This record gives sequence, C-alpha cells and structure tokens, in this order.
Amino acid sequence: MRNIALILSIFLLSCQNDKSLDFFTQVNNLEKIEGNSEYKNSPFLSAGKRLYVVGHQNGTFPDLGWHIEGEMGGVWMPPIKLLDGYHAEIKKNNEHVCLTQADQFINYPIGSEHIFRAKNLGLKVAQFHFVPGNENGLIVAYQLENILASENKFTFTFNTAIDIRPAWLADSLNIEDFDDEGEWKNRNNTFLAKDSGNNWYAAISGKDFKPSNSENSCKIKRRGNGFDHALSRSINLKANERKTIYLIISGSYKGEKEVINTSRYLSSTPETLLREKIDAYQKVSETNNLKTQDKDFDQMFRWLKYNTEWLMQEVPDVGTGLTAGSPDYPWWFGTDNGYAVQGLLASGMHQQALQTIDLVVKLSEKINGKNGRIMHEASTNGVVFNPGNLNTTPKFVSMLWKAYAWTGDDELLKYYDLVHSAVDWIESQDTNGNGYPDGAGMMEIHGLDSEMIDVVSYQYEMYLAAANFAKVKSDKVLVDEYLEKAKKLQSKINSEWWVEEFNSYADFRATKSEAIKLTEAAIIRADSIEKPWSVIELENTLDTIKSMEISGPSPFVVHHNWIVNTPMEVGAADQEKATAALATAEKYRSRFGIFVTGIDRDEKQEKAAKWQSFSYVGAVMTLPTGVQAIAEAKYGNPDKALAYLKKLQNSFSYALPGSMYEVSPDFGMMTQAWNIYAVAVPVVEEFFGIRPKAWKNEIIIKPNLPSDWKDVSLQYIRIGNNKLDISAKRVGNILEIRVSQLHNWTIAFEFPEAKSIIYDGNKINGGKVELYDRLHNLKVEF
Repeated sequence: MRNIALILSIFLLSCQNDKSLDFFTQVNNLEKIEGNSEYKNSPFLSAGKRLYVVGHQNGTFPDLGWHIEGEMGGVWMPPIKLLDGYHAEIKKNNEHVCLTQADQFINYPIGSEHIFRAKNLGLKVAQFHFVPGNENGLIVAYQLENILASENKFTFTFNTAIDIRPAWLADSLNIEDFDDEGEWKNRNNTFLAKDSGNNWYAAISGKDFKPSNSENSCKIKRRGNGFDHALSRSINLKANERKTIYLIISGSYKGEKEVINTSRYLSSTPETLLREKIDAYQKVSETNNLKTQDKDFDQMFRWLKYNTEWLMQEVPDVGTGLTAGSPDYPWWFGTDNGYAVQGLLASGMHQQALQTIDLVVKLSEKINGKNGRIMHEASTNGVVFNPGNLNTTPKFVSMLWKAYAWTGDDELLKYYDLVHSAVDWIESQDTNGNGYPDGAGMMEIHGLDSEMIDVVSYQYEMYLAAANFAKVKSDKVLVDEYLEKAKKLQSKINSEWWVEEFNSYADFRATKSEAIKLTEAAIIRADSIEKPWSVIELENTLDTIKSMEISGPSPFVVHHNWIVNTPMEVGAADQEKATAALATAEKYRSRFGIFVTGIDRDEKQEKAAKWQSFSYVGAVMTLPTGVQAIAEAKYGNPDKALAYLKKLQNSFSYALPGSMYEVSPDFGMMTQAWNIYAVAVPVVEEFFGIRPKAWKNEIIIKPNLPSDWKDVSLQYIRIGNNKLDISAKRVGNILEIRVSQLHNWTIAFEFPEAKSIIYDGNKINGGKVELYDRLHNLKVEF
C-alpha cells in the first residue's frame, strides 16, 4: 500500500501548481507565537502521532532530562530513540557557520522554526521541522535565502548524532541496547543506521546529499552510545534567490524495508504532508472554539488543545493514547488521564479521549487482571511501572461516566463490569473498616500511609458515576446502593474531615502523634530552604495540634496540600464549609496559581530528584490551580474562577511559546496533559454550564458566566453526533443567548436566579425552559 501511495503522490505532485504547495508559503500563513530570547536555552517540542523531537530553542540538542538521565531529548520514535540530535553547518571558502545559535525561535501548532542570520556568509536560514501525523519520520525543511546582490556558492552539511536505544523499562523485557552501526545505501541515496543487536533502524536522507568527508566543526559532547554522521551537498543561489531543501529522518523497529519506504515517501511528499497536518490541526482549532473579548485568553484555550494533540502517541502493538508530558513523561498515566481526558471531552477531542480510555484499560488489565484497579504509569513499550495509586481508580471511573455523557458511545458500556470491580477494589483498601481507603493518593506525604482527602473525595465522585452507569443499565438496586454510599460518604467528608481551627478540609487523617511528627519534619524542611514565614506558620500549627484533645485517628491540616480543595472540586462540600475553605485557599497562591503546599520556593533551585519524589514544597502547579477554578465556579464564584485561570494564563508562553509548563511558570514538563483539564473543564462545563446527556439526545445548559464575559461564544461544541453553537451577550440585568444545534435534541436551560425568560417570542416566569428545535434565541432577565 505504501508503494502505491508513493507512486500516486508523485503523480499528484507533478500535476499540481508548485506555488500552491510551496512549503514555506504554507508555514508563513500559519498562526504562530515567537519565543522569548531569554529562554533560548530551554526546550521545545515538535510531535506527531508516531515520532517526536525535543531540543533547545537555540537549535542545539544538549543532554536533557532526568527520567533516563540525559537521554530524554533528541528524536524519539517510541518505544525507541533514533537520534540524540542534529544540526546544519554551512561552509563557504574559509568561513563556516554552525546553525546552533538561533537568532529567533517560532512555535506553530504543527511544528517549530529556528531562524539563523549568517550575515558573514550572505545568508538567512529558516529551519522548520514537523512530524507528519501518522508517519515514522521527521521532515526538516531549510529555506536558504541569499541576501547578497550577487551569486552565492557554499556547502551545506547536515550533522546527525545517531543513538538508537530502547525506551524506559526495556530491561524488564530483557531488551538490551547494543552498539550502533551504519552504511551508505547508494541505491536509495540514504544513510542507514542500525542497532547491531536489534532490528531497529534510523535513516537520514536528502535530495542530492552524499556522505560528508569533512570534520564536524560544531560537534558537542553527549551521553549517547551511538556515533555521528554527516551528509553534504553544494548549493548555488542567484542574487536574492530562495531555495528550499529537505532532510528526512525516519525510523523503524521492524526492518530495513519499512524505514527505507518511509524515507522515500516523506521525501516525495513534504508539501502535501504539511498541508494534511495543517488541515488536521485546523479541525482541532475549530472544535469547541472559544471567543471572548480577551484574545490572549482565547489563544491560551486554543493552544492548550494543540498542546494536548502534541502528546497523543501511537505505538503499534501497544496502543494509542494521551501521554502525560514532555520531555520526561512521554508515556501513559491512568492518574493523569483521569483528569486530562475530561479536558479532551470538554474540548471536543472525543476520538483522542476514547483511544486513551481503551489503552489505559488495556494496560491496567495487563498488570492487574480484571480486579478494577487502574494502573498509574506505563512506558510506551507496554511495561506498567506502577499498578495504580489509590486516587487513580475512582477518578478514572468518574471520567468514564463523563466520556459516556459527552459521546453517548455505547461501546463505553462494555466497561460496566470494570466500574463494579473498581468500586469493590477501592472499598477493599479500607483496612480498618472506617469507610476510607488507606494509603497515599495524588500527594505522597513522607512517613504517612494513612487516609488522604483526595482519595475520599474521588471515591464520592466514583459512587455517583457508578450510580449513573447503573441507571443507564436499568439496574435500580445498584443505583440506590451507590447513591446511598455517596450520601453517607458526603456526610462523613463534611463531619470527619473538616478542621474548624483551620477553616479547611484536612490533608489526611492520622493519630495525634503521627501528626506531630509530620509537622516537626515539615518545620525542619521549611527551615532548611530558608522560609522563615513558613516555619512560623508550621510552628503555630504544631502548637495547635499539641493543644488539641484527640483520641484515635483525626483530621489534620499540616501541609495544606491542594488536595484539601477536592471536596469542592467534586461538589461534596457543604456550602458554608466550601465558602470558608475556598477563602483559606486564597492564602496559598501567587501570581501563577495555587501552591502544592503552603510553603513557597524558587522552583529552579530544586533538583530533579526532589521533583521526582514530590519532596519539595510550594510549587505552583497547574492542576491544583485548575482544581481551584473548578471549585470556585461550582460554588457560585465564576469571577474568582476566572481569576485563577488568568493566573494560569500568566505562565502560558512564558518559556515555551504556545505551551504551558506543568509547574508555573517554567519548571517540570514543558507541555503537560492535565492542563487541558485545568482550563477546558471550568470554561465549558462551569462557565457555559454544558451538561451533556448524549446517550439520551439531551443537553442541559446552566450558564454561570464571569461578569467580565459580556460578549462570548463557544462554537462547534461536540456532543455525541450533535454539534452546538452558543453565544451570550450581557447588558445590565439582561442576558441574551443564541443557541443552534445540528439535530433536534432536547435542550434544557436552567437559570436559577432568573426572573423571566423570553424564548422564541414566548415569555415565562422563572428560570427553566426546555427547547427542541435547531435554533433558539433567549432573553433572560435577572
């Protein structure tokens, strides 16, 4: 099939207008965000479904990352790595320029670009790399512009640092990394490299390029076990002429024939493949398209969808799903996707959501059987590292229900048995019979293996999801059982987890002696990183704990981890307690969002090992800030929710243009999957109030818009096979809403504080109305 496609693509190229397919004309017409010169020595990501590249914005490929130390950059085609990096070099007479110090970095939804100004050689060079959607290869395009008024002759060399090696946890599969070897294939005009002990290949090719005999003048040290290889060609440009050349990097872990075919295919169709990727991302942009009067906010919302698409990874024989982040987490997480997939659903990216669900379930059953436990972390070679944290399973079940509500896909009902098993497994982790699973959830508190609030909050949410599934399956006995369990657990959350002295839900439940030891350890930690205000706060906490008359396990607020806000995230908190807890949380924020704990610090001063173990304190993470935004909106505070989202906006494009780091503003993963949850869920489900019931062809809309959003719209909202557009304009106490849909589904509007609604020429008192046609206009008076 590939050979037929290759012949057809060559024929089509010969028949089309070259100008309409010009590569850099297409690139220059794209939306883009330019980088900050202060962050040239920080990473970028260009990705497709099958391959991704990570380097620095200055054009270099230094050793990067800690998970496989120094190896997380370069060109990866999971589950193998192909190259540690690449760079071009231009030689003219006795002068040469290494294209490793870019004058400008530009990020696009579909790829990224480095601009080099080699004035001493009379050249301006644009280097653009992109990964075609489902191909095992990378296209690096160079636009060479002669800025001289005379002819310009030079030699262009493409240097590659070959390092073919396996992904993380390969040793558990008895896979070994052997020395690499290579040879020039004259017939295919390709340099072919191979791991000598495995059937893994990397190929480098370019039209009119041949192996270079000159020494690489731009070589840098690297950890890789591979070798360097260069291809060169001579180029002659007329005065002010521009020329585009392509270098192709391709890979295979199945054989030589596959990698050669991929290389030939990409070489013959770069302009067409670029157009296809542009079209694919245009669909991502158009779906659930937000328009407010704040263009920068709209841009963040749009680019977070792009960020998420960058992280979709397809590995043949393993599966396709959303990976957690780049550069150190290019594999799959059940925990992260309990959040991130909800963001995919709220963003209209339903296929990606369903693919991810299927993959996570498959990997979970691979390690856990069918006991309902959802795995936490798995490498792209299919090896599961962590069979599952306590919070992972209940959050995943609640996400499953969201997926069914948004898509109406009856295939999801095949997980009904999984839902029952998940409930049973969580309940089996209650070792002392008090109704709470024992063990760490999202945050690990060292020295403590007790009950955590996020696990309990998500257990409550899980019961509601399980009841909804049971209702769809007409299993009334289980509906009543799960709803009763949810009701009892909600009551316990508000009685046994509330700490009046701190106006907060507890981080954990433990004995008084355990809480004292943990607080004393936190004081030592705060003092060691020279945070005197935190020491004072924790000493006051210690005094309070010591003065409390406590017997047996009790709730404590020591670290004030963000997880104390999860009762509001899931709607389990009483209104009065929620109001107090949300006010308390405001004390633990900066201009970038909510701290992981109440102790601030400079993120850059922390070592990667500390990041890995969560032992640092005070990091401003995007997920906790998003959780806080959801909580504020859910409890009637959309203005405060928007304020938290604007804090996230402060870290958007801060270091990597068009992306939001995991830890604000520039620490951790440069692109993080759960960011889409942090922004899309509060905007779509809370502000616009979209409550889908796709399986019933029904939609509930309960708008809760921030006061600053006086003229907003959300277009092309995907709900099952329906598509919805909604716009709202506010003038004084009047809200005008226009809604249209593809099919005649039932749309139930709810405005709890409305005096009256005029809809399609009819007026009713109150704030509820059901509509059925494809287009409706409403005027709501408050």
